[in-house]
Amino acid sequence: MSEIIWQPNQDLVEKANITRFMKKHKIASYEELIQKSCEDSLWFWQACLEDLNLRWQKLYTKLLDDSQGFAWAKWFVGGELNIVDHCLDYQVEQGRGEEIAFIWEGDCGAVVKMTYAELHKKVGRLAKGLQNLGVEKGDRVGLYLPMVPEMVVSFFACLKIGAVVIPVFSGFGPEPLAIRLNHAEAKLLITADGSFRRGKKIAIKENADIALSKVPSVQHVLVVKRTYKPIPWQANRDLWWDEVLATQSESAETVTTQAEDPSLILYTSGTTGLPKGTVHTHAGALAQVTKEIAYNFDTKPEDVFFWVTDIGWMMGPWEMMGTLALGSSFVIFEGAPDYPKPDRLWEIIAKHKVSIFGISPTAIRLLMKSEDTWLKKHDLQSLRILGSTGEPWDPASYQWFFEKVGSKRCPIMNISGGTEIIGCLLAPLPIHPLKPCSLQGPGLGMNVDVFNEEGETVRGEVGYLVCKNPAPSMTKGFYKDQERYLETYFSKFKNIWFHGDWAKVDKDGYWFIQGRADDTIKVSGRRTGPAEIEAALIKHEAVAEAAAIGVPHEIKGETVVAFVVLKKEPRDSEILLAELKKQVGDLLGKTLAPEKIYVVQALPKTRSAKIVRRAIKAKYLGKSLGDLSSVENPEALEGVPVA
Repeated sequence: MSEIIWQPNQDLVEKANITRFMKKHKIASYEELIQKSCEDSLWFWQACLEDLNLRWQKLYTKLLDDSQGFAWAKWFVGGELNIVDHCLDYQVEQGRGEEIAFIWEGDCGAVVKMTYAELHKKVGRLAKGLQNLGVEKGDRVGLYLPMVPEMVVSFFACLKIGAVVIPVFSGFGPEPLAIRLNHAEAKLLITADGSFRRGKKIAIKENADIALSKVPSVQHVLVVKRTYKPIPWQANRDLWWDEVLATQSESAETVTTQAEDPSLILYTSGTTGLPKGTVHTHAGALAQVTKEIAYNFDTKPEDVFFWVTDIGWMMGPWEMMGTLALGSSFVIFEGAPDYPKPDRLWEIIAKHKVSIFGISPTAIRLLMKSEDTWLKKHDLQSLRILGSTGEPWDPASYQWFFEKVGSKRCPIMNISGGTEIIGCLLAPLPIHPLKPCSLQGPGLGMNVDVFNEEGETVRGEVGYLVCKNPAPSMTKGFYKDQERYLETYFSKFKNIWFHGDWAKVDKDGYWFIQGRADDTIKVSGRRTGPAEIEAALIKHEAVAEAAAIGVPHEIKGETVVAFVVLKKEPRDSEILLAELKKQVGDLLGKTLAPEKIYVVQALPKTRSAKIVRRAIKAKYLGKSLGDLSSVENPEALEGVPVA
């Protein structure tokens, strides 16, 4: 973990977008850039937006108004900006109409490519159709859609007319969908007749109908044709998506939106209570995602950007907005990473000449189970930058991604932030060396730090990740629940954003995420995050995945209990479990060796591939499981024993 494994070559450094920015402002080094952008974040955001040439409908008169305090900071006062005006209208005006905006690959292998001009036209016509159905600026529209081309059109059509998008993971059942739509008081829902995953039809419209029986605010439902199978239909409410599009003789005009007007409400589940609705603005969201995709991923118009994601995870909107803002192309994928064969993602990369590829550590651990021959079948030379987010890496999986997928020549831009900022607090830049599993340093313009319990800066030890200055994309509270917002982020340290992650900065200044603070394990006074224990378990050749939790212990305060998913069944599980316990003890000290280790078939995870440790802990301790709406595979909890 202490060694440098990747160095940028001179050609990359000279051509990097961030190098252009640094030269413009006479900044000589990475260290100087980070320090200046964090300590003088107002200078940075002003300079950044000028460099990226975001188009304003009306330029702001004041960059930041924090007179009401950090929690209620307002950005770009007096400014007007609509995401669609820059991402589509402007790009077509600049002559990019015939260039590819995005590529869709379906579960079945079907491919659709849509140009900027085609996307611009469809967005305009659907936007007009939404207006004719009574959708106005500020109305909330739910998107309960699989990753299909109509999802992209629908997303931008809502933004074009100033409606607020509520993206919902299409794998959710009726209850979590109803909760989100009801909470947002959605006026219209866009869904599909179904989708496909691993070759099987997945019900969507049927779930939507059950949910909508509890959502009186929804007046119309647009239904995308994907499976072309019979579905339930309410003639006074339901409309076919393609028919609404086809009946529009003209396109809607792009509505003028204030910089602080909401564009998205992204729901994220906490450890307790109902999902939190994080509110993101047109200008704040676009500024953050464009900055990150331009500088941290060095994206240029000729790049093809592919992040394995879903529209219900912030990485979906993040990818779509950021790439189109830069005039580049992105890929969306409907299917599973290993279907119909373990080389599905590598095939997509080679086929579409993907140059920037992002994925979660969990997905990599899934793909590592297959023989390397699946990877070697495909030419991945188009790749130049890799990306990851969602959870901490373990060294073995990180090295596999770096060596096997990137051939040791592509840096891994390991980023960490969250739905509540639709962006990153920590993010590498491709002009600086990398250590395994590191996030390198603070995101540009993000004044982050690591605090101890007393609110003091610490280095070389695990502490709380915090942010000391507001950033444009930070959520404008929680929708309809501002007290919970203040309690979540501003109650631990005065006027400091408490992010809820453990982090550590090593002696060389490299930053590492250690997991969620609410997952903390404290054994005999020693505090650690589960990631450290899990990484030690995954070092064993038999282990594919691991989760560690702390449970009460009458002498130690807490003790470690671990759950492992094996690559294949061992000949003698008792011998293996003893080996695993010894391995953790040898690597981390006997104090942190798990008292018990259980073999399970799967670990419960969110769609963004985060292991839901609090649910594992609740099940093991026989407590209420709480809100499981964000868990993609809740059935995995059935394999977790009760202590």
